[in-house]
Amino acid sequence: MKNFTLITVSLLCSLCGISVSVSEFYTLEVQPGDAVTLLCSNYTSSPSQILWFRVVKLLNARCISHIFKAFDSASYCNGFENGRFEMTSNMSTVFLKIKQVDVSDSGLYFCGYYIRKNPLIVGATYLEVQVFNRLAKAMIMILGGLTVSLAVVTICLVVKIKQLKRARIEEENPQQTEGQGSDLNYAAVTFHPNSKRNLRPAPETEMVPNAIYSAIR
Repeated sequence: MKNFTLITVSLLCSLCGISVSVSEFYTLEVQPGDAVTLLCSNYTSSPSQILWFRVVKLLNARCISHIFKAFDSASYCNGFENGRFEMTSNMSTVFLKIKQVDVSDSGLYFCGYYIRKNPLIVGATYLEVQVFNRLAKAMIMILGGLTVSLAVVTICLVVKIKQLKRARIEEENPQQTEGQGSDLNYAAVTFHPNSKRNLRPAPETEMVPNAIYSAIR
């Protein structure tokens, strides 16, 4: 992927009339509203004008900013004086900071200098602002919330249905119990055998006939 993009950069630069001597190539993926810092090596050993530029509409290299030597204040080209772009440099690296990026900032950024009024690329960065990833994350969060809500509603409905069934069964059981109680009437009689120790027969005067009555309906 990196080699393919590098070939695309070289082809694009040849169409734009830009000389290519790329020693560094980067790709950056950011979200809208983020701040990003592009960089390339400070390739000059003596004071020289270093600039950042960007390819616009595939055919024009547009200047963003330029600086003459390390630690100097940068100058900004037309259309980039809004404060979102900030170019700085030290003895080893040249930086370009972009604040609060948006979709329009996506594209190819180059660090280089001019030779006979033609830009020479030394470092290149492809910046991609991924606006659809943030929308996709938001949609995933919304769908996740809806799924959780649906699961909670389903569980509540199942519990409610079980409660209704239980209440209906409890209402029907007392009627069945009363119906069974009216159909069955039993008389329970318990007989206790005489103790073997009392073997002497009782006197005739003491013997009283016992009658056991059982009424069965």
